[in-house]
Amino acid sequence: MVVIEWLRMIAGFSLILVSAAVFTIEVIGVFKMKFSLNRMHAAAMGDTLGLLSGLAGLMILCGFNYTTLKMLLVLIFLWCSSPVASHLIARMELETNEKLSEHAESVELSEIDPRSASGEEV
Repeated sequence: MVVIEWLRMIAGFSLILVSAAVFTIEVIGVFKMKFSLNRMHAAAMGDTLGLLSGLAGLMILCGFNYTTLKMLLVLIFLWCSSPVASHLIARMELETNEKLSEHAESVELSEIDPRSASGEEV
């Protein structure tokens, strides 16, 4: 029984350390990237992986109880809301940044798929 507790503790702390490393890389990426869309991408990707590993480590350390269920619900909520928030930030950047064409290329859907220009369902 002691061996199982030690393995659980090692697995939990390892996932928490992975989470701390992911968040550290995310922060470095946010400060080092030049353009706001790149910064937003680094933050969004780091959040999803960092939250997963950190909360999974805490769930392993906590065991199976009511607190674990609450952490799982928090994880599900954050996994659903973080991509939506990142998408809205990216859309706002595309709509409001006048100098975006200097470092990004805009492509219309009709250039990619000719069926979309004729109104066909893709």
